[in-house]
Amino acid sequence: MRVDRIDHFVLTVRSIETTCDFYSQVLGMEVAEFEGGRRALEFGRQKINLHQAGKEFEPKSEHPTLGSGDFCLITDVPLERVAEHIRSCGVEILEGPVSRNGAAGRIASIYLRDPDGNLIEVSNYVDDVRG
Repeated sequence: MRVDRIDHFVLTVRSIETTCDFYSQVLGMEVAEFEGGRRALEFGRQKINLHQAGKEFEPKSEHPTLGSGDFCLITDVPLERVAEHIRSCGVEILEGPVSRNGAAGRIASIYLRDPDGNLIEVSNYVDDVRG
């Protein structure tokens, strides 16, 4: 058994509409609709599936909780431009740019929160390594 990559993960959110607006406007993700009217946020070859709090789909995590997500997204857009865009959307940058360890080497990162309080790290690989 060997895992190759992440395909998707799920966020439990207060409002599907608010979450779709945030991730599409602030982070440039595409909103997709699939079976049963469910929605997801697509980027690259990955996606984030969305569950409405209290109306989660089965199977689900044992204790779906708003604001418990903490994840890192890689972009090839320079962080200075990313930070300018995020601020222009009225979103606070909590920290950064700071140096961190990514899955494939050193990254420069900024941190922000989505409307449910999930922590989002947006990063560039310092040595131009793609993972």
